Amino acid sequence: MHENEISKIIIGAAIQMHKSFGPGLLESVYENALSFDLREQGLLIRQQVPMPFEYKGLKQENGYRIDVMVNNKVLIEIKSIETLAPVHYAQTLTYLKLSGLKFGLLINFNCKLLKDGIHRLVNNL
Repeated sequence: MHENEISKIIIGAAIQMHKSFGPGLLESVYENALSFDLREQGLLIRQQVPMPFEYKGLKQENGYRIDVMVNNKVLIEIKSIETLAPVHYAQTLTYLKLSGLKFGLLINFNCKLLKDGIHRLVNNL
């Protein structure tokens, strides 16, 4: 399945879930609920994926964590904050570059309309 097809499923599931709950919950609640819904749709979901980091010989097995990885192709960074800052976009792009993934979604669930909180990011596409 292509990244665009996966993202369409993710966005649809996130919007449906957000209609049920709305804003105001912890990021972990949204992460678990979205992951549950995506698994129900037959997607391979990995949560809090530890990723290695290496710099000038310094090796860390768990240099950062990806909130949700879908079908080993799409990264989801989940937020539940008042306003996304430029650093949140930069963080997601850095995670894409370091992981070698091409496509990511930055989703801020603390919005009245979730469509305003969904942002697509790409790495070398």
